Amino acid sequence: MKPWTAIIFVLLSITGTFAEIKTEDDVLVITNGNFKEATTEHPFILIEFYAPWCGHCKALAPEYAKAAKKLLEIESEIKLGKVDATVESELAEKYDVKGYPTLVFFRHGEWIEYSGGRQADDIVNWVLKKTGPAAQELKTVDEAKALMEEHKVFVIGFFKNQESEEAKVFLKVADAVNDIVFGISSSEELFAEHGAEDKKVILFKQFDEGKSVFAGEFDQKVLTNFVKVESLPLIIDFNHETAQKVFSGDVKSHLLVFLSKKAGHFDKYVKNLEEAAKKHRKDILFVTIDADETDHERILEFFGMKKEEVPAMRIIKLEEDMSKYKPDNDEITTENVMHFVESFVAGKVKRHLLTQDLPEDWDKEPVKVLVGTNFHEIAHNKEKDVLVEFYAPWCGHCKQLVPIYDSLGEKFKDRDDIVIAKMDATANELDDVKISSFPTIYLYKKETNEVVEYKDERTLKALSEFLERGGEKDSTSEETQEQDEDDDAPRKDEL
Repeated sequence: MKPWTAIIFVLLSITGTFAEIKTEDDVLVITNGNFKEATTEHPFILIEFYAPWCGHCKALAPEYAKAAKKLLEIESEIKLGKVDATVESELAEKYDVKGYPTLVFFRHGEWIEYSGGRQADDIVNWVLKKTGPAAQELKTVDEAKALMEEHKVFVIGFFKNQESEEAKVFLKVADAVNDIVFGISSSEELFAEHGAEDKKVILFKQFDEGKSVFAGEFDQKVLTNFVKVESLPLIIDFNHETAQKVFSGDVKSHLLVFLSKKAGHFDKYVKNLEEAAKKHRKDILFVTIDADETDHERILEFFGMKKEEVPAMRIIKLEEDMSKYKPDNDEITTENVMHFVESFVAGKVKRHLLTQDLPEDWDKEPVKVLVGTNFHEIAHNKEKDVLVEFYAPWCGHCKQLVPIYDSLGEKFKDRDDIVIAKMDATANELDDVKISSFPTIYLYKKETNEVVEYKDERTLKALSEFLERGGEKDSTSEETQEQDEDDDAPRKDEL
């Protein structure tokens, strides 16, 4: 996400009962001293617990301010507030704040954790849904028209009998989907205006074809899936505004198409995605990524790609450890995109595992260099104990470990039964090894190839003793604990 480098805060004082509670960009500034008053006097208030240094908090700030302003404009009694959790630590602890930002919604003093999106419209829609009916009663064409103009996505259920089983299913879905506004109507005027039949659901949207008509059975899961899928653009441009919808949606397989805006690729190639996107939108999200953006360089690295390879496409399957799939042909034509997508859906595309070329001098230094092609041969040598560090080049903890790990290699370089090795896990992937954080250190034991994860201190002494014991637990010492810094260790899935 692009960090927000300049956010201007305008300090205002609220008159009347809340004169002492300041605001910044229409957001109440909550402290331990005024918290009780704010949550008592305001029956509905969403409070963000943030840290000033948090990048995600900085990205949220302007959207949060927009949401607060919009609520003021529609004269809603709902307020937005924020707490600097690094200062008001008692409040953060009380509401179990473990990460930033954490948003908590208070209704008449009772609280629930926020579960909506990070854009202004998502925030407004979520809090409105939590304070009103699941679906607004629509009696006139003008009422419906106003809501359609106000919201990018608006769903209307047309039911002559709002007590019918189908209407009840619709209302359950409306209540469960927090970031989209729903309406319900029995009005003949509205039926006629939209050519709707009884027991019909229409999703209106300010993009693509303008509306989608539900034609499935009235099952809560089926209708929910329809709303979530059809509320997204047919082809999503990946950026800081859409990132959460892309990665947190129900569709976990994504076709990522890497293009260059500077080279005019979007005008040239996006239309070639439409046919496959329309046919397979229930199975796959179609996402474009501008490879020119500095913030997207990490995504290219994750796929082992360089800007020179753009335009190109990949499929990623989020529910399977971010499994990647590469086409035989990267050409972005209508026919080739359709072939790649349909082959993937049919299970005919093999998972693509990244690997670097094996350096000629991979075994020259005391610490041996492993890549995808030589890993199993070296690590599974049953005549040697093989210690492998899985690292990321950008990981701060890994950089700190380099001189210690090099010293370890030097210390054991003359041992015929021990190998010290390392592998860049961002550029080399293995079917049978899943790395979730960096650095991860495994010992592959001789004779059995049993894998033992190293969790002790990252010091030369501790690593040496671990190797001397052959990975066995030291019975003379207390059970070791992971280092405190590991709580913040970088994860492999942080793109």
